[in-house]
Amino acid sequence: MVEFGSKKEAQPDLELMQLEMFVAVVEEGSVRRAAERVYRTQPAVSIAVRKLEEEFSAPLFDRSKRYEFRLTQAGESLYRYAKRILSLRKEAASELDDISKLRVGRLRIGANESISLHLLPQLAQTYLKQHPGTSLELTCERSESLLNDLKLRKLDVVLTSFRPNDSEVESAFVMRDELVLITRPNHAFAEKGRVQFKDLDGEPLLTMDVSQPSPWHKSVTDAFLRSKIPCRLQVEKAPIETIKKMVAIGLGIGFVPLLCVREERARGELAVVDVAGFHEERSVWLVRRWGLHSLFAEAFAHVAIAFGEEMQKHEDARVPNTMPVERDIPNKTAKIVMVKQRA
Repeated sequence: MVEFGSKKEAQPDLELMQLEMFVAVVEEGSVRRAAERVYRTQPAVSIAVRKLEEEFSAPLFDRSKRYEFRLTQAGESLYRYAKRILSLRKEAASELDDISKLRVGRLRIGANESISLHLLPQLAQTYLKQHPGTSLELTCERSESLLNDLKLRKLDVVLTSFRPNDSEVESAFVMRDELVLITRPNHAFAEKGRVQFKDLDGEPLLTMDVSQPSPWHKSVTDAFLRSKIPCRLQVEKAPIETIKKMVAIGLGIGFVPLLCVREERARGELAVVDVAGFHEERSVWLVRRWGLHSLFAEAFAHVAIAFGEEMQKHEDARVPNTMPVERDIPNKTAKIVMVKQRA
């Protein structure tokens, strides 16, 4: 029995070049032609064949007749396996080349509900147009769960509505978003375009579903307290898409991310109303594990940041239907700036 770590166990595996030279001798029928095929000297080819025979303790060629390279049974068996090994090496090299040039591969992306519905489709479209050979694996979950999967290497990239305070990940700013008040188009608030928070007194309010205390909800609650008016909750913990539909049919008003109502606002199905003195901003961040990343994750990060820049230019150029609000937007450039959180 050979013990682990013994001299026999430590012997190196067969060199692929030896197999390549052996296959060349078999297929060319001579050492000379085999040497020309693999760009080696004839002695080097002869030595390679001899080393293989020593490795397997069996002759690979029947040398009963001079210059005739007829395989023995052991030689025939090794030839079949050598062809398979060399073929697999070629396939591996080809696939790795495709991956290095972003021709084929897989990218696992995670995002929360609002980003999955209202940002990720456009990012995926842009990314796949540039890298059509990539297979995308998308996961929609709560941000806390996604970040845990990211650290467990179940995901390559996560898009969140906050920058995680976690030393194991790094974040890059993608785009600005904010919490806005929405109403049906024919609501009195929509006609005014701008209201005071005290004007919300008595209005039925629809609130979003959150798994834990949210800074956004606290901001809305604090605003009600400062204005000394009661918060009349009509529907609590509803999905954003449900809130939008309920607001559109007149069941109340709601605070939702601007990102989630851009299309309905453009179609005139919902109105975004400015609330004086109320401004709750959030940003979309691309989060990855700290350290080395796949080329696909790097490419997707470039796409996401460039897309966010274009969205911001479009937003700045359009004529808003609400009063302007000063924005504190992180500096964005064409290159990716990853931010590592301190432990």
